[in-house]
Amino acid sequence: MVPVPEDQLPVILPTDANLLSEGRSPLPELASFLNVKCPQCGADAKRETDTMDTFICSSWYYHRFTSPRCETAPAAKEEINYWMPVDKYIGGIEHAILHLLYARFFNKFCRDLGILTADEPFANLLTQGMVIKDGAKMSKSKGNIVDPDEIMKKYGADTARVFMLFAAPPERDLEWDDSGIEGSHRFVTRVHKLFAKWIPELKDLKPGDGGADPELRRMRHVTIKRFTIDVRDRSHFNTAIAAGMEMINFLADYKPKTDADKTELRGTLIDFLKLLHPFMPFVTQELYDSFGHKEYLTETAWPGYVEEHTVSSVQTIVVQVMGKVRAKLEVSAGTPEEEIKRLALAHEKVVQAMGGGSVKKIIVVPGRLVNIVH
Repeated sequence: MVPVPEDQLPVILPTDANLLSEGRSPLPELASFLNVKCPQCGADAKRETDTMDTFICSSWYYHRFTSPRCETAPAAKEEINYWMPVDKYIGGIEHAILHLLYARFFNKFCRDLGILTADEPFANLLTQGMVIKDGAKMSKSKGNIVDPDEIMKKYGADTARVFMLFAAPPERDLEWDDSGIEGSHRFVTRVHKLFAKWIPELKDLKPGDGGADPELRRMRHVTIKRFTIDVRDRSHFNTAIAAGMEMINFLADYKPKTDADKTELRGTLIDFLKLLHPFMPFVTQELYDSFGHKEYLTETAWPGYVEEHTVSSVQTIVVQVMGKVRAKLEVSAGTPEEEIKRLALAHEKVVQAMGGGSVKKIIVVPGRLVNIVH
């Protein structure tokens, strides 16, 4: 093996190679490229046909993505410095010692050349878990894969997405269970039915000035908060979907009493579609269109929440007598401690449990419980 002389570099790949249907490299079968003279002795020789590994391409493509139209360098300096580093890298565990290693090398190499300033290529890493089926890692080589096309034909793409995102947190292994698909499909169906019920009545309502049901408002802001934290901060998509299921349960039984309630409900449903859109994009876009909107949901802003609206105006206080639960109180948030004590002592079940005994001590845990010792 001898190197190509420097004055013959770079070796330009031929443009007349016939790409083979099997996916193999055409270079070993291209005589005009393969057969050369040895640069040292002049005898017949064969050119190396195993060209750059795929890791060479995959280790710097994200740099090119920041500056795809630059024709004078791998990337324009002002563009690559604006976009790099990548905010979040999501990949399988096998990449940790392969792609990640080479990508970091390339980034630091480009940094040393002055092409970019970012010291690291990726600011955050999320390592995905494996998909397990029948006790083994799902892989094409083992033949134990599930064809998502079959799921989509029977249930639709939204169900397939919800099922895979709900089955486990992304960093954990996902145990494939076909029965879970039915549950995900029921959730998607419930979402569609709920909106189909309310869209005709709420479609043309205009935004109101407040005065709506505080519990509906609380559920709206609590759900937005949970989705925001789970999706943006934690990447726990399964718990975000769980929050969506709780919201569906609440809305399925909700009955607006005033026009202000209906206006709040319309805003809640619109926000709910935006939250669900990353998980079930097709159904949510269709429903959003039915409200009369023309733009894509991906072009709308993510809903915001107000922290003070996530706190319930009513608190449930557990009342214990000698450590045993005897009653529950529903009180307004911020009710003074002395008033809570008075209500607890006056409750008929508490009076019965005490049997006429005198109170020795009352322990109050704010917002949670009252324990009466006698």
